[in-house]
Amino acid sequence: MTKALTRTDFNFPKQKSVYHGKVRDVYNIDDEYLVMVVSDRISAFDVILPEGIPYKGQVLNQIAAKFLDATSDIVPNWKIATPDPNVTVGHACEPFKVEMVIRGYLTGHAWREYKSGKRSLCGIPLPEGMIENQKFAEPILTPTTKEDEGHDEDISREAIISTGLVSKEDYEMLEDYTRKLFERGTQMAAEKGLILVDTKYEFGKKDGKIYLIDEINTPDSSRYFYAEGYEQRLAKGEQQKQLSKEFVRQWLIENGFQGKEGQTIPNMDEAFVTSVTDRYIELFENITGDEFVKSDIEQIQSRIETNVSKFLETI
Repeated sequence: MTKALTRTDFNFPKQKSVYHGKVRDVYNIDDEYLVMVVSDRISAFDVILPEGIPYKGQVLNQIAAKFLDATSDIVPNWKIATPDPNVTVGHACEPFKVEMVIRGYLTGHAWREYKSGKRSLCGIPLPEGMIENQKFAEPILTPTTKEDEGHDEDISREAIISTGLVSKEDYEMLEDYTRKLFERGTQMAAEKGLILVDTKYEFGKKDGKIYLIDEINTPDSSRYFYAEGYEQRLAKGEQQKQLSKEFVRQWLIENGFQGKEGQTIPNMDEAFVTSVTDRYIELFENITGDEFVKSDIEQIQSRIETNVSKFLETI
């Protein structure tokens, strides 16, 4: 567990600042480029858990890079290069203050809200009589605010536009991009025997142009079911076999933690941490169709610093 990348503090050439997020450490290079280091930290319920997950950062970074390349015909994205297994370098954009969440199935947060009696999510009416993990007639957009700290909050399309978080013109483009990206992700998942259940996309602007930013279709931002057996499990009311971070959330819930005040994060022993690594690698290989090649993590900090510094000399 000690070899997980849980903290970085680099000083790259022309670096202006660094932002340490829940999982990613983002280095601003001369206000032109971002160096995004994907750590092995893991968060759930907006809380960073005490143990890192070896290879998780590499898994997330390489899945995101593959999907950014596979969707660049739909919307321009921020990626320029991946000079290290844990790093993407790209354009610095001004992020929109909303996250575009799209759901094809009633599960996770949406199901918890529905089960509590709510029949509307982000202003979208939900029909009566649905069951957990049931497919919506059409995917629904349930955006959230993008908070620097604390919990992101559900927000309606109308509230986003009326409060000026995003202009009407830009928001309509974000909706269009989100639906097209989800359709492409759904097709790519189906080819691998998976169902893309729900996901979130983030966008930003640079020189008046909208870019897709951050990660895309990773297990941290998305939920996948195995297509085989989906209908049978649904009919029996059984839990779906899935590839996502939801299993970590469920483990926390079972151990009395949901990020609420006064709750204590349960102990993450080595066996549990190893099982989480294995699940992330399983998702990588299933969704990409590629074999996961573990990078050398003995000196991961110096490896990243060397690879990124060499690349920055070329741009």
